[in-house]
Amino acid sequence: MESCKVYLSQGMSQELMKRLSKIEGQVRGLQKMVEEKRDCNEILVQLSAAKSALNSVAILLLEGHFNSCVKPSIESGDMQAVEEFIKAIKHLIKGGC
Repeated sequence: MESCKVYLSQGMSQELMKRLSKIEGQVRGLQKMVEEKRDCNEILVQLSAAKSALNSVAILLLEGHFNSCVKPSIESGDMQAVEEFIKAIKHLIKGGC
């Protein structure tokens, strides 16, 4: 099976861009906090919020990929997409490429 390409719908793309813009603002806020030498605990709380926001983007992408690529492959009996999906999840969890 050829690798499935996920083409984001307009709605999905807009939602991802909205979330990524928010994350960008959070990261800029973190930079400002470090420049201002703010309390480490405050910075860690904000860092946790940014990581959580990134995780929500990843989950949204995983759901879209599963529904558009993996599920149809399973239904057709082709399990290669499942193996690729599992590999993508492992990379996401490990933080590797």
